[in-house]
Amino acid sequence: MTTSQMSTTTDTTHAVLSQDGAKISYLSMGSGPSVLVLPGALSMAADYAAFASALAEHFTVHIIERRGRGLSSPQGDDYSILKEREDVLALQQETGASLLVGHSFGGLVALEVARNNPLLTKIAVYEPGVSIDGSIPMHWMPGYEKKLAEKNYLDAFVEFSLAVGPERARNTSPWLMKLLLPLFLNSHERKLMLGLLPENLREHQEVARLDSSYENYREIPADVLLMYGGKSNVTWVDMSMERLAAVLPRSETKEFPKLDHFGIDKRAPREVAKAVSVYFLK
Repeated sequence: MTTSQMSTTTDTTHAVLSQDGAKISYLSMGSGPSVLVLPGALSMAADYAAFASALAEHFTVHIIERRGRGLSSPQGDDYSILKEREDVLALQQETGASLLVGHSFGGLVALEVARNNPLLTKIAVYEPGVSIDGSIPMHWMPGYEKKLAEKNYLDAFVEFSLAVGPERARNTSPWLMKLLLPLFLNSHERKLMLGLLPENLREHQEVARLDSSYENYREIPADVLLMYGGKSNVTWVDMSMERLAAVLPRSETKEFPKLDHFGIDKRAPREVAKAVSVYFLK
């Protein structure tokens, strides 16, 4: 069965080879113009199934399983966002997609992929991980890396969460955060996230390396929808939205007043998918 023959209720796993020979898995559903979806850090393709399913009412949706996850190849010792870019370009060539959606770190990858890429006509990013003058905190990395080496995965996750989470959570003590985690994440979610902690470190090292390089996004010829949640409560989001709107040649900004950073995958995937569909279809 080809991608175009799939119904919106069917999802199928495929794979494509990236430039360096890495196997990149992806999940496909729907019919219509092809859209690529790029998950964020500590996330898997399956986390975006509800969003993709809603989008699949109008499009063929391909959710990439980024390196280091599921059936895709490991990140590798030479990992960088350039590898992520190559992976997405391989999938774009395979599917003929001209539409792209990225969330958080996946949003940063989407912006990098869109630079000087005339084959992309429209992209939508939900709170892309664009750091400006150190706006996305990185002070947590040494302690996090040390805890990973000691196999104290839960402590490492707490260190990361407290550093980059909403302002209201920053003053929570680590022991209390550990107690509260089951209220926010079920056991399956915790297991998946803890398994992605090394990948999360490498990805945030790339966020740090690209700090304040947002001027490069003047090179994006595609129309861009900048999305953010009104309840995200993290200072870097407001700054990145403002600067990106200023440098992107063609962009629109959309706020979801009742949503936070996880609006697209956890809180209200259908609401966000509807906004993306409207933008892509007009």
